[in-house]
Amino acid sequence: MTNLIQFWTTHSPIFSILIPAFTAFILVLLGNPGSGALAQDWRQPWRRGISYVSGILGLLTAISYLCIASSGQVLVYNLSEWAAPFGIVLVLDRLSAFMLVLTYALAVPVMWFASKEWDERGRYFHAMCHFLLMGLCGAFLTGDLFNLFVFFEILLMASYVLLLHGQGKARFQLGIHYVTINLFASALFLIGLGMIYGSVGSLNMADVARLMPLLENDQHRLAVAGALLLFIVFGIKAAMLPLGFWLPKTYAVATTPVAALFTIMTKVGIYAILRVNGTVFDDALSREILQQWLLPIGLITSLYGAYGAIGTDRLRRFVGFMILSSVGTILVAISLFSSEAWAAGLYYLIHSTVIAAVFYILSGWITSQRGEFKDHFKIAPRMKQHNAVAVCYFLIALMMAGLPPFSGFLGKVFILQATAHSPYQIIIILVILLVSLLSIIAFTRVGFILFWRATKPEDDVNTEEYKRYQALPSEAPRRNDKTIYLLLAGLLGYMLFAAPIYDYTQKTAVQIQNNVLYEQLLLKKDEQGQVISVQPYDPENLPKTKYGGESADPNAHLIPALIAPETLKGEHISEYKQRQINDQQIEEQQPEQNQLKPMEAP
Repeated sequence: MTNLIQFWTTHSPIFSILIPAFTAFILVLLGNPGSGALAQDWRQPWRRGISYVSGILGLLTAISYLCIASSGQVLVYNLSEWAAPFGIVLVLDRLSAFMLVLTYALAVPVMWFASKEWDERGRYFHAMCHFLLMGLCGAFLTGDLFNLFVFFEILLMASYVLLLHGQGKARFQLGIHYVTINLFASALFLIGLGMIYGSVGSLNMADVARLMPLLENDQHRLAVAGALLLFIVFGIKAAMLPLGFWLPKTYAVATTPVAALFTIMTKVGIYAILRVNGTVFDDALSREILQQWLLPIGLITSLYGAYGAIGTDRLRRFVGFMILSSVGTILVAISLFSSEAWAAGLYYLIHSTVIAAVFYILSGWITSQRGEFKDHFKIAPRMKQHNAVAVCYFLIALMMAGLPPFSGFLGKVFILQATAHSPYQIIIILVILLVSLLSIIAFTRVGFILFWRATKPEDDVNTEEYKRYQALPSEAPRRNDKTIYLLLAGLLGYMLFAAPIYDYTQKTAVQIQNNVLYEQLLLKKDEQGQVISVQPYDPENLPKTKYGGESADPNAHLIPALIAPETLKGEHISEYKQRQINDQQIEEQQPEQNQLKPMEAP
């Protein structure tokens, strides 16, 4: 048992990526007939069972990570046993554990809900969900900028397929727009990474944060330009203005469980802004530019979302605009650059993600009850489950508009309290209060149309209207209402335990701002206490250390500090290289030996 616990602790961060990855591959190998044959396919219960077990296992893993991270411990996992910045690392800290729990806490009930009929409308639904989870978990855990790009691409490719799940002309048209926008963002991502690597010489987050203040003026400006390109990319993912016009219509055409699951996607962009632009590029110039732009962007996005919600004509688009408004509110919190504001933003992030998912699921329930009127804001006969739907809508409206005593209200109060030392305090308070007022007006308008002005159903059995109304379902789609109740109960618990959760987010904000901590944990040092890394990019230097060959290697003495002892003793380290390592370790070390030196041509 001790060995098992030690193995789990040693390899913990990788399991959150491997569990959905292996699940997705198994589901793909299991095969999948056309969507019309899925209901009768004998493998469908197996697909659902495998997906459930994997999702629950992932949730338990994420909770165990949260328990580890809550003590303040930061786990670093070196893939292939190479230390940063030469190898790829995963970092499990308070923030990544926090986001992993959110991801699985939302994904598990949504996949359970989708397993009644929804997953039969298209091929490989469960496989794509787990590929999406793989990308999300990897993005939250990686400590390397390039691998953040890799995991972004994994989750985006899965989202392309999920958006088209269920087929249809509207999904195909908006799917093309969605793919095009994200391909453009990916191109900018790569360009930004190239600019950063060309000036800094590293893409490890801790190493980049350490080297940024040491750069020459021209190299520093090039790195800052690369960071701003990444900010644009993350802004597209987060759907902030003027880059977020695509979200309301795109999410509106997705199937109900897919739209609910996609509510976590905007939070990946917000997470990346916080993790990369907020902490890695924390030098004076980067912070000044970010503060200058992020606050007005957040305020405008929040106002635009509330204003757009008032003017929209469909319920699903209404939800999309409310998501934009919540994104703007979180960006306002990030722009304040204080641990109190970041803690408040993180608390509000959880609330806004879950309540938006609940609202999309409620939209599916309302659509099924209104027949030909669907989710359009038109006067229609009263729904058969009028009272149950109305109560759910009322609770969602209170929570999403930020009215007391719910978590949306608490999140906004925390943000307002964090503005105490901001020169823009009055503006921020006025905008957030105005957004809440506009949200209340928008919800009142929608509720008035859907419930208050609903007409009495036709009772003349000889009319077509009566027959159409009687043909509508008298119950919610299977598991639809139960999923809503489950998630709403979770949000009520989130409100009741606001004090310990907010305390956790405060400690999270303090931890991620401590770049020295990550430098000490991730980067190795030589005998003189100097970080083993690379200088800003020099074409005469090779940013790597070779194993084999018979040529002299001036960096041989650094190898033991960068790889695991078991690998060092392995057969892939030649005798010639072992002699070099031993000889150089005996020699007196010079302070400048911690930097990589040019390799001589063989």
